Amino acid sequence: MTPAQETEELAARAAAGDAGALELLLARIRPEVLRRCGRFLPHREDAEDAAQDALFQVSRSIGSFEGRSLFHTWLHTVVANCARQKYRELKRRRSEQPLSAAEADTPDPRRTSVVAGTRLDLLEALERLEDTSPELVAPLVYRDICQMEYREIEQRLGIPLGTVKSRLHKARKQVRQWLVDAS
Repeated sequence: MTPAQETEELAARAAAGDAGALELLLARIRPEVLRRCGRFLPHREDAEDAAQDALFQVSRSIGSFEGRSLFHTWLHTVVANCARQKYRELKRRRSEQPLSAAEADTPDPRRTSVVAGTRLDLLEALERLEDTSPELVAPLVYRDICQMEYREIEQRLGIPLGTVKSRLHKARKQVRQWLVDAS
């Protein structure tokens, strides 16, 4: 049995209520969850917080995993949502707390983006995209950040492959324009 098959088996057992399988599953997916959160959040502590949130969400919601898609597909959704939620929380906290003079002189990777196209710029663009065309966000996140295969995205979203590709194209075009305008 391959490691991916073992993970799928653990997920199925955990979804059925096997606490031991859940413990093994969480230990197995932790490095991947942290790596994927790091793709969204450049500051390591923020990525670790989001990873903890994602692992908690997996443990809390594993019963809702029905096995209609691969566990990794379901996991990508949980991780993406937790990382984006952490980003929103950081952004909200930043807007509520003005910078002191000392903080303004010291760049913080959670507050500044020097070059257009960095992860922070992408997260800002994703926020804008969600406000203007929410149906375009998931294909972009799944393909370009989570690096899922088109067929997995099609299954996860329940839309035809052509629609996935069309939405991805529109999302990339829009986000690219915003990133260019921001530079």
